[in-house]
Amino acid sequence: MSSSGTVPPEAVAPLMRGLMVLRRLTDADGVLSLSELERITGLARSTVDRVTGTLARMGYVRLDGRDVFLAPRLMDLGNAYLAALGLPGLLGGPADALADTLDESVSLAVADGDGVRFVHQATRRRAMSLSFRIGDLLPAERTAPGALVAADWTEAEWASWRARRAADPRAAGFPAVPPGDGPDEKEFAALAARAGERGWALDDQLIEPGLVALALPVRDADGAVACVASVVSHTSRHTAESLREAMLPRLRSAVADWEALLAGRGSEAATGSLSRPRDPADPPPGLADWTHASKQELGRGFIESLARGLTVLTAFGEGRAALSLSAVAEATGLARATARRALITLEHLGYVGVDGRLFRLTPRVLALGYPYLSRLPLPQIAAPHLAGLSRRVHDSASLAVLAGHDVRYTARVATRRIMSVHITVGTRFPAHATSLGRVMLADLPSGARAAWLAETEPQALTPHTLTSAAELAAVLERVREQGYALVDEELEQGLRSIAVPVRDRAGAVVAAVNVAMHSSRRTVEECVAEVLPELRATAARIEEDLRTAGRFTHVPEA
Repeated sequence: MSSSGTVPPEAVAPLMRGLMVLRRLTDADGVLSLSELERITGLARSTVDRVTGTLARMGYVRLDGRDVFLAPRLMDLGNAYLAALGLPGLLGGPADALADTLDESVSLAVADGDGVRFVHQATRRRAMSLSFRIGDLLPAERTAPGALVAADWTEAEWASWRARRAADPRAAGFPAVPPGDGPDEKEFAALAARAGERGWALDDQLIEPGLVALALPVRDADGAVACVASVVSHTSRHTAESLREAMLPRLRSAVADWEALLAGRGSEAATGSLSRPRDPADPPPGLADWTHASKQELGRGFIESLARGLTVLTAFGEGRAALSLSAVAEATGLARATARRALITLEHLGYVGVDGRLFRLTPRVLALGYPYLSRLPLPQIAAPHLAGLSRRVHDSASLAVLAGHDVRYTARVATRRIMSVHITVGTRFPAHATSLGRVMLADLPSGARAAWLAETEPQALTPHTLTSAAELAAVLERVREQGYALVDEELEQGLRSIAVPVRDRAGAVVAAVNVAMHSSRRTVEECVAEVLPELRATAARIEEDLRTAGRFTHVPEA
């Protein structure tokens, strides 16, 4: 198979079009109108409609009127690459710990063609902070990791870099960095040679004014560069030289520990075996049936070859970094001929690499939505699900987090009624008197719950508000057992609400979602019979997106 510019005759054209649409959406920070997609891609409007309809059916995009939004489930593709790579799972925690110790941002990057792509970020929260995202691609000549990577380039790789520089001298094709000239060939070759000799590299405001970075290679058991670790700061805190003096010994020590972890990981089996337990992120075992049913339902609006081709990417993962054609076909349930054509297409476009009879995902898979989606906060993940819930129950729906003795609303979809519940994002209410607060308090360990009740002096907001610590403790225990809370006129007379918790990948409650209404709208019994099932289904959808988004990233709660 060849990755030359000539399209192979076996390439799957609908798959190429679908990948182009996803790339254009990523470059546009996750949203474009259908007409904008038509203009940017050069595809016919009918083709854009079919491609986006198929992607929506797969859960990779969301259609809202005439706009197309990237959806968190698309991160399954990038997660497959990161799981197969193994580095974020193994070194992500230690990198986070190092960032805490140094009080500076720490990143891990891998080589991707003539650039470097981030696979992990541990960012410090400051007014002047690192804004790069997992999946962002940077030109090698303007980064410290790039100099270290280029130190090992072959002449063919240098030739590829020269061709790219000639075609794009100001790196306009790298949307993650501001356009700029950067070092010329002689300067960059000198930087790479010096980095190779020293074993470390400095970025003194090459990316943009004010940003300085120190980078060291992290080598695997064979001595090859597995990734590059960087400590990144701002000139308000460090000069490049002071960053090197302060951080180089500690970064070297950390990298030595990480290399020991890599050596201890052992050699990875590259046989394409699928004997390990099934992961929830694996391709659906009934893919053929699902695509057939989707085709039957949507007709020409569903492109089976696009769906099957994208699913090939999810055949890879932890313990499945290198797969044979037969293993890919087995993992996806596709015919060998279908899997082969998809792999030819993906290899031609640079998303898959081939080594003999084995295939591997490349870092370019992260370009499919990951930079934008990896920074989505929980309220944005929940918002479309809250909108759907509100449409189905015809009442307002909200998301909130626990903030000390209060709940704080972080997302809300209001219903249009003459008489409706008016609450805005950012509003805080006493947790003890809200359904949202009670489902989150109920999940606290018994000791923490008791301490919270002991520190709180519940105020009566209506004649119905519970203020007795003993009564509240009993109510919270009941909420914990039944999995939901219903509060009737305790926050405000005439206001009734019901809430369920939202849990993260580890099962911890990180937020709650509720439906609020005037008490004349539904009885308590009707709330439980009619609204509770919809609430639980909505929470499950939010949790599914949260599990996907939070696999290799931290999802901000607000």
